[in-house]
Amino acid sequence: MHIHTLEQWQHSHDFSINQYHAEKNTKIVMFLTAIIVTAEIVAGTIFGSMALLADGWHMATHVAAFGITVFAYQYARNHATDPRYTFGTGKVSVLGGFASAVALAVIACVMAFESAARLFQPQAIQFNEAIGVAMLGLAVNLVSAWLLQDNHDHSHKHHDHGHNHHHSRDNNLRAAYLHVLADALTSVLAIVALFAGKFLGWVWLDAVVGLVGGGVIARWSYSLVTDTGSILLDGSIDQQIKGDIMTAIEEDADNRVTDLHVWYVGQNHLAATISLVTHYPQAPDYYKKLLSYIPSLSHVLVEVNHCHSEPCVESPPNQSLSVTR
Repeated sequence: MHIHTLEQWQHSHDFSINQYHAEKNTKIVMFLTAIIVTAEIVAGTIFGSMALLADGWHMATHVAAFGITVFAYQYARNHATDPRYTFGTGKVSVLGGFASAVALAVIACVMAFESAARLFQPQAIQFNEAIGVAMLGLAVNLVSAWLLQDNHDHSHKHHDHGHNHHHSRDNNLRAAYLHVLADALTSVLAIVALFAGKFLGWVWLDAVVGLVGGGVIARWSYSLVTDTGSILLDGSIDQQIKGDIMTAIEEDADNRVTDLHVWYVGQNHLAATISLVTHYPQAPDYYKKLLSYIPSLSHVLVEVNHCHSEPCVESPPNQSLSVTR
């Protein structure tokens, strides 16, 4: 039995990122949006404006989406060390972003359906009340968008193979940000349409801009679903990263990579399993150090196979790791 402590060979599987600031701002935005939702539903009921009521219930779905965002942050933090999750809870925030993207798609479809219906059955609009509430909603949305800006971290590493860029993106926060942008877009389009209806009599423009807004929101939803879905399903990663891994391994000695799998375990963390063959095998840690310049590689497993046939190089090369990559 091994009697020595194992800590030096173990590492954390918490691949979630600390998003306390983002979580706090999302809660503020959820609170502000809930106030606007209440105001629009109450005003729509009092003034008899179906437009205000529809927008109020539309924004209520965004409040629910913000709730998904906050829940994802809290769940990932509270279960970060739960042994039931093999690679931690790094993908929970990605799942939250995916769920919000689906909600965006539903909202886009509802907007398009309602707008198409109004093209054939125009409804009376109380322009002054609707314009006032829409402008208030736009102001809140602009403040919310500022609070939810995702300031991406840019980690730049220099090494012999070129310049590597590591871009950090919080898809959970991005989903909340897109919901705010969707609200802001619908508010701007609504204000334009309401002014045109009030002063030019173009009541039909309200339905047309609703269709345009639905199309734009659907495009945002598709982009977010694509990004988050690829991570959740262990889709293909940037081929440059795989190329960097193979180059780093195969430029050393006569190593050849025979099998390579790379996937996301969190939105900014990659895991890799590498199988290689060489005449001059080293300990797995040696090859992990060769890859240390790739900051997103957080969990690496290396299988080293000793080739017993005739050596591919005349003598073992200098395998010192002192060279700065």
